[in-house]
Amino acid sequence: MPSRISNKALFSHIDITIVIIYAILVVAGAFSIYAASYDFDNASILDFSEFSGKQFVWIALSFLIGTAILLVDDWFFETYAYPIYIGITLLLIVTIFIAPDIKGSHSWIVLGPVSLQPAEFAKFATALALAKLFNGYNFTLNSKPSNYLKALTIILLPVIIIKLQDETGSALVFLSLFLVLFREGMSGLILIAALCSVVIFVVALKYSSIMIMGIPGGEFIVVMLILLLIILMVAFYCKSQIAARNILLIYLSCAAITAILYAFKIEPGGRIVAYGTLAITLGYIVTEMLKRNTKKLLITSLFAIGSVGFMFSTNAALDSLGQHQQMRIKVALGIEDDLRGAGYNVNQSKIAIGSGGFSGKGFLNGTQTKLKYVPEQHTDFIFCTIGEEEGFIGTSIVVILFVALILRIIKIAERQHSAFGRVYAYCVASYLIFHFGINIGMVIGLCPVIGIPLPFFSYGGSSLWGFTILLFILLKIDASRTERNY
Repeated sequence: MPSRISNKALFSHIDITIVIIYAILVVAGAFSIYAASYDFDNASILDFSEFSGKQFVWIALSFLIGTAILLVDDWFFETYAYPIYIGITLLLIVTIFIAPDIKGSHSWIVLGPVSLQPAEFAKFATALALAKLFNGYNFTLNSKPSNYLKALTIILLPVIIIKLQDETGSALVFLSLFLVLFREGMSGLILIAALCSVVIFVVALKYSSIMIMGIPGGEFIVVMLILLLIILMVAFYCKSQIAARNILLIYLSCAAITAILYAFKIEPGGRIVAYGTLAITLGYIVTEMLKRNTKKLLITSLFAIGSVGFMFSTNAALDSLGQHQQMRIKVALGIEDDLRGAGYNVNQSKIAIGSGGFSGKGFLNGTQTKLKYVPEQHTDFIFCTIGEEEGFIGTSIVVILFVALILRIIKIAERQHSAFGRVYAYCVASYLIFHFGINIGMVIGLCPVIGIPLPFFSYGGSSLWGFTILLFILLKIDASRTERNY
């Protein structure tokens, strides 16, 4: 049994930097909510019938929750990580059947005047379970395939259940935990594959309406990117400079032959050029693979073939989404303009942020905010209120605070004495990176609108409590790191 730490010693070991940043963010969030929901009747910021007044109640309760967590014995979270995970998972399942339909989602449990979203609490439960798994005796991710299966099960189970609640945005948050797997030894190829999937999806859809050499531009550009990826993988992943040079010669030869044919008014067509070059390149790689008997060349070939297959599945993947989700993606990619429908929020948000200029219009002086041009401005689009009233200076301060918080959490992760503390800390950092990046991306039009709140700023008790629990469990683990006997 781990040794117990006195309350006096505990509070002396708490990372005060995290606490200060947390306090600044939640208080600034409450004032931003007041600004976003402020009406001309001059209601008090502490009026409990207003969003800001309710948020201050959630903040007060969050401080109590955080203090209670710090008083819990330091061994509790590791010992009961799996029971907590199972309990929250069961709650997620129950939510599917008892939650009312709120804007097409069955993810909120209504308890009288209070509504709670269990998906927010599944974040800390999943982080604890993943940390517990990695802290097992002699557990390493790459020691056997079954370890990957265990980790993926813990991550993907809440994703599947929350998706069944029709809450796609909250489900996607858990995929950020793949960053934790990367830190713990997962091959970087998987992250590259994920990045390539995003690029292929975006390019294939965005440029599908233009034609290049007789084929959809998205398809042609993706094949060219795959050819570029092949030569980079051969040069840097396979570390074969000679093979990379020969592949470059193949590309130049195919380009020269194509140019000669077009000069003689012979048009082979884009698919023949693109896939012909790809087929010749893959044929050369297979020949080299047989000569050298190297698995890396095989992986490169499969990577290229898989990328082509994924490209042809992009339309099917888009069609599998709901109509409103498809429209949001198309608007975000600039494929369609729907300023009165799916693109309305983002367009008004960009107008609000742009109108703030460098120093902003001043607190409670935002016209876009006051006239309610941006729906959900006190929740998912809270950042545009900051942009309009506090300008570039205010938004920069918010960004700096979040970056400082994330970097501090990563520093805490690296000073842990156990895999449990390290993995849990990286889980917290991953969640924050995803929420912070996607929310701001939504507000400025770089990402589709998927209903991701800005941590500590967006209105709501569930989100605030969920992130408070995440953060204060980390503070507890970190404060107790020198007292635990592993």
